[in-house]
Amino acid sequence: MQQYDVIVIGSGPGGYTGAIRCAQLGLKTAIIEKYNTLGGTCLNVGCIPSKALLDSSEHFFNASHTFAEHGIKLDHLAVDLPQMITRKQDVVDQTTKGVAFLMKKNKIDTYYGVGSFVDAHTVKIAKTEGGEETISGKNIIIATGSKPMSFPSMPLDKKRVITSTEALKLTEIPKHMIIIGAGVIGAELGSVYARLGAKVSFVEFADSMIPTMDKTMGKELQKSIKKLGADFYFNHKVTKVENTGSEVVVSVETPKGETITMTGDYCLVSVGRKPYTDGLNLEAAGLAVDGRGKIEVDDHLQTKVPHIYALGDVIRGAMLAHKAEEEGVFIAETIAGQKPHVNYLLIPNVVYTWPEVAAVGYTEEELKNKGMAYKVGSFPFKALGRARASMDIDGLVKVLADKETDELLGVHIIGPRAADMIAEAVMAMEFRASAEDVSRISHAHPTYTEAFKEACLVATDNRAINM
Repeated sequence: MQQYDVIVIGSGPGGYTGAIRCAQLGLKTAIIEKYNTLGGTCLNVGCIPSKALLDSSEHFFNASHTFAEHGIKLDHLAVDLPQMITRKQDVVDQTTKGVAFLMKKNKIDTYYGVGSFVDAHTVKIAKTEGGEETISGKNIIIATGSKPMSFPSMPLDKKRVITSTEALKLTEIPKHMIIIGAGVIGAELGSVYARLGAKVSFVEFADSMIPTMDKTMGKELQKSIKKLGADFYFNHKVTKVENTGSEVVVSVETPKGETITMTGDYCLVSVGRKPYTDGLNLEAAGLAVDGRGKIEVDDHLQTKVPHIYALGDVIRGAMLAHKAEEEGVFIAETIAGQKPHVNYLLIPNVVYTWPEVAAVGYTEEELKNKGMAYKVGSFPFKALGRARASMDIDGLVKVLADKETDELLGVHIIGPRAADMIAEAVMAMEFRASAEDVSRISHAHPTYTEAFKEACLVATDNRAINM
């Protein structure tokens, strides 16, 4: 039986990043993946392929809506959806092959198959190509991720009633896509198909888009996506979804308690994700999941069996690839005897629509609930020269700072390249910068990040230069 210092079950961003860091620290490491390619949901059917389609659809939308104003004339513009899907898959293949290369480079043994506990130190692998193998580890990391969630009222058939996985490989542009849930996944995929010409309707139980983020972001994002022709049904509850063959009928309860029906050719169920621990045989290792299906861990990400760790979507916290990556590194360094840390408040959250949405720290609603005294600085992209030059004028930067000390408490951006801009805010907040600190840093002109500086000027002394 092969003996390892660390066995990682699951090769998503948290798993493969943790495995690499273990190997860098001199630990003999193995990784187990149930599918034929490494990378987990993120690389195969999540973050990477969705960004590829988001990019392709944005190119088409600009070609059909803004190129003429730029002085670029095109004739016979059309969507080649099969080619978009092919390019998306090429991006996925390149990325997953890159992870496989990194495993070899770092001398990490890779096993393809379903891993399950025999006991607290032993893992059995039901190999993909057939047969079984058993390996032993001094330490084990559970990094098995999550899968799309649904409810009994919306049974998935993966043909007409679909999840994000199927939405990433459709062979036709929907005539009418009904999206249950206007969170991150629904917003991103809804914007893809709306740009390509589909009618999109969002049905959301909460009162806004991206309801877990700052309310200002949800309102601004709705304004932008509404320009694509999308409809929104907030505070509505889906009671039944039925595939009738060539279409889907969705029954919805309105805020007044009335029932309406909506008909489309596809229904995308994007009501969140749930931890995936099926087949792990956790009981054999002395573990169990809680009422939400999560594995409980302490501040060191150790389960109640100290040499077994868990990370990412199977434990508490936001289901974000980069959160899992930080946890993978944290666990590896903890096993090696180091003293790492993860500041969960400063894990940024991003929505890759266009405009993009990105945030870090507290929302305004959270500060109100905590009774914290704060001040707000806001600056619109339409007042920015760089945004006007690129015709990306939707959105704003919103800064929340402590009313007394001026320390940054939260930064919320909806606008062009927000996903990249948020890193500056994370850096500033890691070093406990004030709004004035950021406002006194020279920002290149013309750039989108000037909007962050201007918002901080507003928060500091209400003295924006360009507004």
